[in-house]
This record gives sequence, C-alpha cells and structure tokens, in this order.
Amino acid sequence: MKNIIFLLSLIFIPNIVMANCPDLLNQKINSIQGDPVNLCDLTGKVILAVNTASRCGYTPQYKSLQKLYEKYSDQGLIIVGFPSGDFGGQELKDNKDIKDFCEINYGVKFPIFTKTHVKGPEANDFFAKLINASGDVPKWNFHKYLVSKDTSQVLSYSSSVEPLGSDLEGKIKEFLN
Repeated sequence: MKNIIFLLSLIFIPNIVMANCPDLLNQKINSIQGDPVNLCDLTGKVILAVNTASRCGYTPQYKSLQKLYEKYSDQGLIIVGFPSGDFGGQELKDNKDIKDFCEINYGVKFPIFTKTHVKGPEANDFFAKLINASGDVPKWNFHKYLVSKDTSQVLSYSSSVEPLGSDLEGKIKEFLN
C-alpha cells in the first residue's frame, strides 16, 4: 500500500506543484553553468530580474546588486541576472567567462543564467513575459524588473536606477512585507 501511495505521489504531486506555479514563472531556463532551472521554484519570492553586461558603464551595479541580495535574501528576495549582448554587444561571449567575471570582480553569489536575448523577437520567454506584464522594454543593460511575491505586479526600473538607497529598494521592502 505504501508503495502505491508513493507512486501516486510521484505522478500527481509534480502536477499539483506546476498547477500552482504562476504563468510568469512556468518555465525552465539554463543557469550560467548550463543546468536547467525551474523558475517555478521562485514562487512566493520577490524577484528582481536584471539584464546584465560585463563591459558596460553600469556594470559596477553588480556590487550593489550583490549587497542588496545579501541584505534581503533571508527575507525572501531573489535577484536573477540575465547576461545579454543585446545592447552594444557589451557582454562577454562565453558563459564561463561571464561567471568568472561576476564572481572575481564583484563577488556575485545571486543566480545568473546563460547568456540570452532580452528584447525583440528573440527575447527569452521570461523577459518577454516581463515586458508584456510591465509594458516596458529594456532600453539598455542593467534594466530591472521587480516582481511581487504573487507575480501580480511587475515594475520596471531603468538602468540608471541604483539598486541600493533608491525607490527600488523601498519597493523591495514593501513587497517583502
């Protein structure tokens, strides 16, 4: 009997979990290491999604993004980086080089995904949904989308908005409470 219950749980529980996953997060994206990540695992967290680039004037924002992550991750904030060469080709070509650059130069510990497109018809599905939900297309590197825990609100912040000590940080605190 226990074996039957176990087998049934393997069949039905994943479907129940996926059914509770908001449409915005219902997808898999590869990590910078190439491992598939189910974005449904972010359900219930405040998400800050940022399109990044290693050779941009805004690249030093990695440092304040990491500090923001350290400050609020225990309260339910997750920052996710999406390296992209869509703006001026300012991202390194190789995922390993991107990962090493972020860790060595900025101590980045928050999740970073594989290099991708974040605008236009080639935009990855997650960014396409963020664009649709916010009504705002990234205009440059380090554009930020803040997503509420229940994904009912997606707010857009331009590249020039500093992560720490800004309206963005205030809204993160509001979404966490």
